[in-house]
Amino acid sequence: MPKSLAKSPSDEQANPPSEIADGMPQEERLQRFSARIDPVMMVLALLWLPVLVVPLVTRLHGWVALAFACVDYFVWAAFVVEYAAKLRLAIDRRHFVTHHLLDLAMVAVPILRPLRLARLLRFIRLDRVVLVLGSGLKRARAMFTHHGLHFVLLSVAVIIFAAAGLELVFEQHSVGPTAIHNFGDAIWWAVVTVTTVGYGDKVPMTGGGKWVATALMFTGIGLVGALTATIASFFVQEQHSAEMAEIKAQLAEIRDLLDSQKREDS
Repeated sequence: MPKSLAKSPSDEQANPPSEIADGMPQEERLQRFSARIDPVMMVLALLWLPVLVVPLVTRLHGWVALAFACVDYFVWAAFVVEYAAKLRLAIDRRHFVTHHLLDLAMVAVPILRPLRLARLLRFIRLDRVVLVLGSGLKRARAMFTHHGLHFVLLSVAVIIFAAAGLELVFEQHSVGPTAIHNFGDAIWWAVVTVTTVGYGDKVPMTGGGKWVATALMFTGIGLVGALTATIASFFVQEQHSAEMAEIKAQLAEIRDLLDSQKREDS
């Protein structure tokens, strides 16, 4: 190999491929640039929101339309400059492009301008959102399965559909604006009755229908009582479990101290 093309270890050490003239690693420059520019772009995306919404709800004319168009082009140019700067600072540009397709679409395809609002989501930690949602779903599942509450709710749902069908049998020939004429009316009436709301827009007219309504009313009272008692019991048991865990931890600590004291005495 010619000497002019050969690189000594000292040359490679002095000029690593990931550093530029000022000696700062290029990846670090990209991170610093992103940390400084991302809040600015978020504000631009937020201020650009009226430019997107207002033309959808009203027709703009004259200088107002021109001003909105100028703001739109200015924000688009800002996104283009930001994308180009990050692409220039990226070490692996192909990797940058393939992992920032949303940003590329925002600057390359005009019809995808509303995607700029996705910038606002960058400041929401997705992992935290997933963690919170997972924890919430886990607690909700534990609550609905506490003391067999899910079986109670399933039984009430079956009772609602059965009562609605039975009510329709009794009321299908009733007349009047508040009469129950179809299964949809019957379901609505059953749900309103079992939840003890009682709008009164649909009411039973026959004796059999009123007996069904009475049964649903007592079912609703029982449902409210079961829900209240189960939810209260769940939180009380949760607090009790936390207190018991704390007591066990304290007892374990005391046991360890006693064991260490016995070993010292012996």
